[in-house]
Amino acid sequence: MTFKPAKWPRKLRSQEWFGGSSRDNIYHRGWMKNQGFPHDLFDGRPVIGILNTWSELNPCNAHLNALAEKVKNGIYEAGGFPVEVPVFSVSESAFRPTAMMFRNIAAMSIEEQMRGQPMDGCVLLVGCDKTTPSLLMAAASTDLPSIVVTGGPMLNGYFRGERVGSGTHLWKFSEAVKAGKMSPAEFAEAEASMSRSAGSCNTMGTASTMASMAEALGMALSGNAAIPAVDSRRRVMAQLSGRRIVQMVKDDLKPSDILTRQAFENAIRTNAAIGGSTNAVIHLLAIAGRVGIDLTLDDWDRLGRDVPTIVNLMPSGKYLMEEFFYAGGLPVVLKRLGEAGLLNKDALTVSGESAWEQVKDVVNHNEDVILPVEKAITQSGGVVVVKGNLAPDGAVLKPSAATPSLMVHRGRAVVFEDIDDYKAKINDPDLDIDETCVMVLKNCGPRGYPGMAEVGNMGLPPKVLKKGITDMVRISDARMSGTAYGTVCLHTSPEAAAGGPLAVVQDGDMIELDVPNRRLHLDISDEELARRLAAWKPRVTPPDSGYAMLHHKHVMGADKGADLDFLRGCRGAPVGKDSH
Repeated sequence: MTFKPAKWPRKLRSQEWFGGSSRDNIYHRGWMKNQGFPHDLFDGRPVIGILNTWSELNPCNAHLNALAEKVKNGIYEAGGFPVEVPVFSVSESAFRPTAMMFRNIAAMSIEEQMRGQPMDGCVLLVGCDKTTPSLLMAAASTDLPSIVVTGGPMLNGYFRGERVGSGTHLWKFSEAVKAGKMSPAEFAEAEASMSRSAGSCNTMGTASTMASMAEALGMALSGNAAIPAVDSRRRVMAQLSGRRIVQMVKDDLKPSDILTRQAFENAIRTNAAIGGSTNAVIHLLAIAGRVGIDLTLDDWDRLGRDVPTIVNLMPSGKYLMEEFFYAGGLPVVLKRLGEAGLLNKDALTVSGESAWEQVKDVVNHNEDVILPVEKAITQSGGVVVVKGNLAPDGAVLKPSAATPSLMVHRGRAVVFEDIDDYKAKINDPDLDIDETCVMVLKNCGPRGYPGMAEVGNMGLPPKVLKKGITDMVRISDARMSGTAYGTVCLHTSPEAAAGGPLAVVQDGDMIELDVPNRRLHLDISDEELARRLAAWKPRVTPPDSGYAMLHHKHVMGADKGADLDFLRGCRGAPVGKDSH
């Protein structure tokens, strides 16, 4: 940790708008004053943009307006000038075809708001699984002092005495209905128990994972990730973060000071320890690309391979985020990593302290929630990266949510050309499939299903479910929800729509999955594979207008974070010229 605070006081970028007596300065100040802001707020103090992803069509973030008020209080208390700015809010629960389609444009639009407006620092007020990475990507590109405040997870759900995890039980109950073990009426009754308070997923889904990633990267105050949305301590965290961002601006503590390779290594190992979502792979690759760090899939496999999964949360375990918070939350996990020599202790955080200084004295209050290493859910957690002739650039699998007996498996391919083909066939009793088969889904990657939807955890066919089987090997170029589970190979790269080998898999081909040896192999000769690829023709028609066209033309593969190619490594926040 070698950060040296900047000299204070000094002229901030907001003074290009508000400082002085020119016509342009008076123009900018005068319009702002129609909101009742006193003149002395424009005296050179830090102007802090509260980038608020509130939206009633984004349920995870629908409570953020109340948190924004607490952030404002903290900024005022520290001598700053808060300005709340609504920004692009992307929700997986409502956006079609998938929120992932719009993560990049959200990041791009927010980046330009940060560049083009008089902000000296930013509070990234986020909640759901896409708002957290999109705002981190924007902050990484602009390099303005920034701090993350997440909205927090929902309270536990309960249904007939059973702890219900958001998402995880949706998949479980849906499969039970298909298997005839749960009635549609019971399924509908369970719906009311799944989301009983404000907040994001209460499982270790992607929202909770990305909140944890923000904290592990050092971009949020220690303890931020797990506080429930409705807990008063969430509001305290928001206010403290408001205070802290003002000092960060004075010190000129920027994302580039925090988002170092050491920080990303800490986040990857943390993801392994918490049993985090495979979606974190794509998002961290994208964020790293924005700061010019060459993070790769091989880093994910290398750094996470020997990290045990010690957080006993759904979908890997049995508890939910509420219990995780009561047990001590992410600081306890980071302390465990530090004690095991798996934490870059000197990594700088938004607090101005090192990662280790923040957590060295924390206490684990429940060792059934945050497990001792010897009782870990899996001793080799993290995200496994498998490669082979079926995935030359890699595919990912989450061991803590997979079935151990399927980690080495050879089976006959049952192919679905796209998600519509899957939906048309999967419930057909005549479908030639059994539990030994390998389900293959194509054309659902960044280009194929625009944005790469969470359809990789294909539901099993009813004829298999009725045997009591709950898992099969599944392979696709899609993503899956962080709340989901199963032996699922995801993000297969290159994707089918780009002409990757996945595109030419045929019904009846034999596929080998060997997780211990990191291998995913299509059992055909090199010559046959080359012949099929030479004859391949794309099934996906490129869009001819709008953002969809831009996305299709410029989106990179999942192994590169599915970001837009022209946005990687773009840094700096110029003021620009005044047109008045």
